[in-house]
Amino acid sequence: MNSIVYTHALSPIANHLLVACATQHPAVRLVDLRSGSSTQALAGHHGALLSLAWSPTIDYILASGGIDGTVRLWDIRKSSGTLGVLDMEDSTGIVGTDGMGTSARSRDSGKSHSAAVNGLTWTGDGSYIISAGHDDRIRVWDAATGANTLASFGPTLKNGHLSNLPLVVTPPGTTAPTKDLLFYPNEKEILVFELHEGRLLKRLKVPGPNIAAVRSRTGESNVKNRITGLVWRGLASGIYSSHTDGQIRAWLPRTAEDDDLEEEEESLSRRDELEESEGAKRKRQVLDDVFRNLTRQKITFG
Repeated sequence: MNSIVYTHALSPIANHLLVACATQHPAVRLVDLRSGSSTQALAGHHGALLSLAWSPTIDYILASGGIDGTVRLWDIRKSSGTLGVLDMEDSTGIVGTDGMGTSARSRDSGKSHSAAVNGLTWTGDGSYIISAGHDDRIRVWDAATGANTLASFGPTLKNGHLSNLPLVVTPPGTTAPTKDLLFYPNEKEILVFELHEGRLLKRLKVPGPNIAAVRSRTGESNVKNRITGLVWRGLASGIYSSHTDGQIRAWLPRTAEDDDLEEEEESLSRRDELEESEGAKRKRQVLDDVFRNLTRQKITFG
């Protein structure tokens, strides 16, 4: 590639062996695994690319995000490739002749985020695109029309590293309809959101001290144990995360045994607190008796 590769993506459904590469170069590079050569460059971004994601249902559709704050959609069958840009100001979308974007003119300008876009993924049914940027925002887009659904995820997000941000959405069938979960790596914790409402459901915290240093030249904070990768392994197997401390951690679903163990620990803790309380009461009683005995003694002066 002759430049830094920030991430790459392979279609989960396509018969082709094209790997999309996001590099310091402003064009998406498509590399054929069979020959190892770059077969196509998709030009449109201004500056480096940080994120890529293939559609899970249409094998020739690709989304890309860059430091120019845009998310672009591509049809790799076309010579120009571009399908348009997602605009955060548009909550209606380009509906076209059938309400699904057919025959609509593509949008070639607009901002998806007010800062670099370094996180991209799709829902498993291909209906929505999720993007994350250095503006500490997550946006959910209607894939058919490009509309911003205006889902709000609150002020808890942290995202400022010049690297790809891994986002994971639960696959179809694992949750109730429209109740997809989004797993977001918030430096050294995983935030679990209800995707379409943006409601925070759970914080999965990495154990250990949160030590942060700021790099002098870039101003980027370097957090120990920061999450660099997320992989969904299924309802039973949970989530796996990789970290800057060289560890891979498994986050597994709670079981009945976990609940029993926690209940037992709480019971033991309550018992210890009760014993400590009884001991303190006995000590206070002894001191009170000593004080009363002293005050009852008659004091004479000779």
